[in-house]
Amino acid sequence: MKDLWNNSFRNARNIIYLARNYYKPKNLTKFRSMSSLPNNSSVVKFYSGEKIPLELHKVRVVQKLYLVPIERRLEALQEGGYNSFRLSTKDVFLDMLTDSGTNAMSDNQIAAMFQADDAYAGSQSFYRLLKAVNEVLGKEFYLPVHQGRAAENILSVAYVKPGNLIPMNYHFTTALAHITQNGGSVVELLYDEAYRIKSQHPFKGNMNIEKLDAFIQEKGVENIPFIRMEASTNLIGGQPFSIQNLRDVRTIADKYGIRLILDASLLGENAYLVKQREEEFKNTSLGEIILTMTGMADIVYFSARKLSSSRGGGICTNSKTIYRELEALVPLYEGFLTYGGISVREIEAMAVGLYETLDETMISQSPEFIAYLVNALDAKGIPVVTPAGVLGCHVDAMSFCEHIPQTQYPAGALVAAFFLVSGIRGMERGSVSNQRDENGNETYADMELMRLAMPRRVFTLSQVKYVEDRLTWLYDNRHLIGGLRFVYEPPVLRFFMGGLEPVSDWPQQLMAKFHKDFGDSL
Repeated sequence: MKDLWNNSFRNARNIIYLARNYYKPKNLTKFRSMSSLPNNSSVVKFYSGEKIPLELHKVRVVQKLYLVPIERRLEALQEGGYNSFRLSTKDVFLDMLTDSGTNAMSDNQIAAMFQADDAYAGSQSFYRLLKAVNEVLGKEFYLPVHQGRAAENILSVAYVKPGNLIPMNYHFTTALAHITQNGGSVVELLYDEAYRIKSQHPFKGNMNIEKLDAFIQEKGVENIPFIRMEASTNLIGGQPFSIQNLRDVRTIADKYGIRLILDASLLGENAYLVKQREEEFKNTSLGEIILTMTGMADIVYFSARKLSSSRGGGICTNSKTIYRELEALVPLYEGFLTYGGISVREIEAMAVGLYETLDETMISQSPEFIAYLVNALDAKGIPVVTPAGVLGCHVDAMSFCEHIPQTQYPAGALVAAFFLVSGIRGMERGSVSNQRDENGNETYADMELMRLAMPRRVFTLSQVKYVEDRLTWLYDNRHLIGGLRFVYEPPVLRFFMGGLEPVSDWPQQLMAKFHKDFGDSL
C-alpha cells in the first residue's frame, strides 16, 4: 500500500510539474503559432471524402450513462413541469442542456488543481490566474466572480441607472435580467440577416452599425452607459461577429465617448469562426485573434464555465479607473478580491483553461461537431439555424412545430417531446426564456429554438448520430406534438424554475407512436 501511495504521489507531482511549466509564457508563442500553420492544421481529410470531425483527444475517464424507458421519461417530464431544467440527471441520457460548466476538463487542468493555494487573501493561485488573464486576454486588471451572471450583476449595479438604454448585438437572458432589475432596457441592433433561420451569412452576430449610430444620436449619449457585444449571440443560434464589425463598433464608441463591453464567454469559438470565415485572419493564430478582439473592449467579462472549461468568471480591463469603480462590489457580492467566490482549485483550472483556449485543436472540436449535426439535419430538410454556429445545434421550433401557436410555446414543447422520445435534454431558447414586460404582458421571442448544446470534448460521434436519428423520427411525427401552458411562473428568469403542462394528451399519443415504431427499444 505504501508503494502504491508513493507511486501515485510521484505521478501526481510529475503531472503538476507539466501543468505549471508547459503553459508558461515562453510556450505562448507555440500556442499562438499552432493555428497559423499552412493548410489549417486542425483539419484532417478522409480518403473516402467523408466530412467527419476527428477527435484530437483520447478518453481517459468515463461516466456511466443510462437510457431509461420512455414510460419513465414521461413521468420525469410530469414531475419536472415539462421544464428541462427541472429534470434529474438520473433520467437523462445525453445532457445537451448547456455547455456551461459541462465542458470536459483536460488532464493538465485537473493536475493544476492539486497545487491550489488555500488562502482567503493573497492566494498564489489567484496570481497565476491573473498572469493568464494578462497574457491570453491582454488585460492588466482582473476581478474574480463566481460565474458570468455575477459579472453582469456587478456591471449593472455599477453602471445602469433607471431609464438607461443598452445597445447590443443581442441580449442574453441573465444580462437582460440584471439590466432591467436596475431600471435599464436593452436594445438589440442587428442586421435583418440575423433573424433568418436559413442563411449563408458568416457573421449573423454583427451589430448593425448604421442603426447604432442613429440610435445614439436619437437617444443621447447621456442615456447610454455602455455598448455590449456578445461573442457569440447565444439566443439566435450561437452566431459570431466579425472583427471588422467589432472595429466599426469601436469607432462608434470612440466617436461618442461610450465604453464598449465584451461578453467573452464564447470568445474562443468566435475567434475560431473568425479564422475560418474572415479572409483577413485565415492565417492568424487564435491567440492573436483573441487579443485583437479583447484589445478593442474597455471591459471584458466572461463565464469560465464556458471560456476556460472550469468554474468561475471574471471582469477584466486595462483601465485603473474602471477597476476602481468596480473593485468594492466584488467583496460585497462575491468574496475577497483574490478569490471572488471561486474555489482556489477552480482558479488553478481556470488559468490552465485560458491558455488551452489558444489551442485550435481543442477549440475546434465543439464547432466541428455542431457543424456535422447541423449539416446532417439540414440535408434531411429538418429546420435548423444555418450556418452552423457555436455552443450547439439550434432547431427552429416555429417551422418544426408550425401547427403550434407561439402562445403555446413551441420551443418548450419541442424540447419536451424530444426528451420523451430520446432521453436527450435540450434547452428552450424562445418565448419561455423571455420575460414579461412591465405591464405583465407576454413578450414573444424573435426565434423559437430548441438548443442542443455540444460541450467541448464530451460526446462521441455515435452519440451525435443517435441525436440525428431520434430527431429525424420526431420530425416525421411532428404533427403529434402539442403545445404547453404555464402552471407556475416565477417573476424573474422563469425558464429556470417555471412549471408547464401540455394542453392535451399529446405526450401519451407520441409515446404510443414510439412504441408502434420502435417496439421494446429504449
